[in-house]
Amino acid sequence: MKTIKAAVCHSFGDPLKIEDIQIRAPQAGEVEVTLDAVAICHSDISFAEGAWGGSLPAVYGHEAAGRVSAVGDGVNGLSEGDSVVVTLIRSCGTCPSCAGGAPTLCETPYDGDKGPIKTADGGKLHQAMACGAFAEAVVVDQRQVVKIGEDIPKASAALIACGVITGVGAVVNAAGLRAGQDVVVIGAGGVGLNAIQGARIAGARRIVAVDMSEEKLAVAKEFGATDGILASEAKPWSQAKRAMGRGADAVIVTVGAIPAYDTAPRYLAYGGRVIMVGMPHSGDTSTYEPVVMAAVGQGMIGSKMGDVVIQRDIPWMVDLYGQGRLKLDELISGTWELGQINDAIADTKTGSARRNVILFDR
Repeated sequence: MKTIKAAVCHSFGDPLKIEDIQIRAPQAGEVEVTLDAVAICHSDISFAEGAWGGSLPAVYGHEAAGRVSAVGDGVNGLSEGDSVVVTLIRSCGTCPSCAGGAPTLCETPYDGDKGPIKTADGGKLHQAMACGAFAEAVVVDQRQVVKIGEDIPKASAALIACGVITGVGAVVNAAGLRAGQDVVVIGAGGVGLNAIQGARIAGARRIVAVDMSEEKLAVAKEFGATDGILASEAKPWSQAKRAMGRGADAVIVTVGAIPAYDTAPRYLAYGGRVIMVGMPHSGDTSTYEPVVMAAVGQGMIGSKMGDVVIQRDIPWMVDLYGQGRLKLDELISGTWELGQINDAIADTKTGSARRNVILFDR
């Protein structure tokens, strides 16, 4: 076991504490990654606030990039020194979902209480989301990482691990958008901006962003939205349909707000689909009229992590970034040190940040 610094949650809703923790060496099929950057996702904040329960104490964080610093037995295709993106998508490779090409839905449970990290005195420490990346290093399964080139900055690469693959993947994989179709993206935050990028890359005809903030709608147009509608306006779905000349083929809900889910079907064209991405708190419920959706062939489906296969999807996203077709640098609102993580979280909670990134001083 070696000692590293990490931001630890001891009580839901309380500030994270920077402290020493222990991390073991990688075992068979695992790699150790010394991190250069980890972004703050709203899911991390929701977990730390107790929105979905969980075991404590815990180390959160799951959007990360760094270098492989140790390799366990049986690891293929990764070596010490490789630059990598680290994701929370831990897939067994053999369950029905993994074998069927849906690793984000892996059915093999992972017990973070028995993961590679412990408190400084050897006590239980939960590796949240199979990652625990609010720390100087992580030990994860080899299937959770993807090798990347040296030319992409780690702060930008870290964003691909969750927000980018979730947003782009929701459009390309879950919605299966075809060129010329119309899209509404509800929520123009980090994931929403990437859904907008995904729609642009896929060749959407009209991309309508819906948000509560005029400022965010302006940013959404920089990322490819053709139109912006304030969610606070009366019947924003009517305005969106006027902008498109019809209903949307896909509505991507990227926020966890129940009103967004309640109204999402109203934006749809006949045969359209609502893609549910945003995560409300446990126990929150939404309502809709199933008879309407049944009558015109509409549907609602969930999309976890953009339904990606990271070894397939992350490399082409990195390549699009290199071509200048996928914006990553522009998603970064600010950079912070690990000791400033509570300030970075507070800034993220204001709703104005696209993505705040923690950088580790090497």
